[in-house]
Amino acid sequence: MVTNPIYDELPTFNRITLTAISSDENEDWLHPVLEIFRPKPEPQLLKKSRLYLVPSIFDDEFDPDFAPEPTSAADLPELGEWCTDFAHNVLEVFAGRRQPTQLTKHFHHRIFSELIKRSGSEKEIGKIRKLHISQPLDGICETTVTVRFRDRLRALTFRFEGVDNRWLCTALTLL
Repeated sequence: MVTNPIYDELPTFNRITLTAISSDENEDWLHPVLEIFRPKPEPQLLKKSRLYLVPSIFDDEFDPDFAPEPTSAADLPELGEWCTDFAHNVLEVFAGRRQPTQLTKHFHHRIFSELIKRSGSEKEIGKIRKLHISQPLDGICETTVTVRFRDRLRALTFRFEGVDNRWLCTALTLL
């Protein structure tokens, strides 16, 4: 019997060194047969990006410790009922049936001074027909109310900002 001297002895390995050929971790899965056995990637929870309110200050100067703090809409009263009550109260002020000072805490002081000027300018309290509410950002509410004054329809628009844990009116217009 003839034996090959190369294969007579089994080789012995003292140590195995593995070196990475590529930095692509999916390189092994590029083969078409192995593709069906690829482990499913773990889903990453996407966080909804949020935009935050920067309160309107109307060129007012504040001490940084006492500056208005934005408040999320989740921490404020529900908008549907709030806007309806607010619109009704403002229409009563416009008709001269309610004192504007009752609504002082709901207005920015510049908008409140405009409300005082318009107080009593209407002959009757308008009837609210429809209410349209939009929230472009968290803590901001823009509302349009269609109001009937006898045979005429008008629009009352206002903007609320969530500031210091309350809704604050920063714009008010009766068209």
